[in-house]
Amino acid sequence: MCSMRMTKFISSFLLIIGLFVPFLSFAQDDVNAGMDQKIDKAFQPIADFVGFIVLYPLKFGGFEIPIIVILLSVGGLFFSIYFGFPSIFKFRLATKVVQGTYDDIEAAGAIETVPGYVHTSDGDIVDTIRDEQHHGEVSHFQALATAVSGTVGLGNIAGVALAVSLGGPGATFWMIVSGLLGMTLKFVECTLGVQYREISSQGVVYGGPMYYLSKGLSEKGYKTFGKVLAIIFAVLCIGGSFGGGNAAQSNQAAAQIASLFNLSSGSAGFFIGIGIAILVGITIIGGIKRIASVTDKLVPLMAIIYVTACLIVIFTHINHIIPAFQQIFSEAFTPRAGVGGIIGVIVLGFRRAAFSNEAGAGSASIAHSAVRTKYSASEGLVALLEPFIDTVIICTMTALVIVIFNVDGYFAYGSSAVTINGTEYQGATLTSLAFSDTISWFPTVLTIAIFLFAISTMISWSYYGLQAWMYLFGKSKTNEIIYKVIFLIFIIIGASAKMDSVWGFSDAMILAMVFPNMIGLFILFPIVKKQLVRYETAIKKA
Repeated sequence: MCSMRMTKFISSFLLIIGLFVPFLSFAQDDVNAGMDQKIDKAFQPIADFVGFIVLYPLKFGGFEIPIIVILLSVGGLFFSIYFGFPSIFKFRLATKVVQGTYDDIEAAGAIETVPGYVHTSDGDIVDTIRDEQHHGEVSHFQALATAVSGTVGLGNIAGVALAVSLGGPGATFWMIVSGLLGMTLKFVECTLGVQYREISSQGVVYGGPMYYLSKGLSEKGYKTFGKVLAIIFAVLCIGGSFGGGNAAQSNQAAAQIASLFNLSSGSAGFFIGIGIAILVGITIIGGIKRIASVTDKLVPLMAIIYVTACLIVIFTHINHIIPAFQQIFSEAFTPRAGVGGIIGVIVLGFRRAAFSNEAGAGSASIAHSAVRTKYSASEGLVALLEPFIDTVIICTMTALVIVIFNVDGYFAYGSSAVTINGTEYQGATLTSLAFSDTISWFPTVLTIAIFLFAISTMISWSYYGLQAWMYLFGKSKTNEIIYKVIFLIFIIIGASAKMDSVWGFSDAMILAMVFPNMIGLFILFPIVKKQLVRYETAIKKA
């Protein structure tokens, strides 16, 4: 027990050193440089190094494919085959579960999450399902809404535009394929998240990859290896929560608001950041129950706003729908010259989907772990709906709007930045242009959408980061307050500054979470199969 605590202490110490070492070089920087420029410069080599590792390419027949794309696609395909393509054949069951159809069956379930196995944490028995009579904090729908709010964000607006402008319409097809495979990955990791969660005597849930990596791999005889992977994941998750899940979101939200009202993003960003921090702070102080109560209202609202705008554009140009789909499907296999060939288009589609829905990263399993159920597979089924909403629906709609806009060839595919009538557009600005071609007042809608997407993402990632933080530093009110204060400070910093390297570093950390998580999935997936059979058997007997 002492050695385990020492390991956590050392990892926590190294985490702090690792995060703040870049700031030690400030004294050597140009005194005339702003603080954001200094931070950006200090993080540049770290961002490049982490990005190089995460996106390290392997060569196949003259093509370079990032290893993370191979890992996610092969893993998604393997699990899809092994579980009988649950993204298709379990979809109807998943919708029934999220609607609460089987709540009574779940409430009457077995008294132990893992029959015959007693979970321990630092030497204490925490077989919470049996000993403490608590079964979670939120409903299936609230858990889904919290997880969806963490993935539906700027990637659905700016990221999709980048993939389509660079990879052409065919990238849309491969985003959809990746989304379908991602549904199975979410099913596996979120089932494990519930299976190995801990619940305190007060009913507070602690779950996610940190727990199924340490406990699950310990069951398989890999105790030390599992603990190391859990610590690595927690460190990456904390870094991702402060950056990509927080500061980057507030930065884009503040920039969009400042742009709408023609304000200076630098001076206005600080005050906008304070406002955002207050809104987020009010929500996250209440814990997962408050977060869930907000996201189960916010997610449907932001989805309705954005999807409605998409449908207006699509049906206004109904005569372009068939040509657009023809381009999407034909160029998925025979892409135009200059967009990187079929392998390049596949990589772009898969990589963008991975950024968007985070399938395989394990982050969503933290939110899904808090669900009220005695059957872990029930929440795994609910989780497979998440990539469907995020990628198959919302990302596809964004891509379709852009393809329809360019069906007559306003710009040439093959570049991340496109020029139309002498003006350069990239990412969110291209999406905005495509919408405003039909909806003149769309910049206002886009601002609202980006703001809601950013708020919801920050709320969810605050919970993810807090869970990882408390896994490393201990489950105490003091540690919880420390994390939340730091998180809120990063909102203000993000809104006030432009630090591209920090954002790149943070995004790379989120993708890096895939590596320890996928190792755990490949070892523990037979447990998921047993729990799925157990749940479906209970439904049939009811």
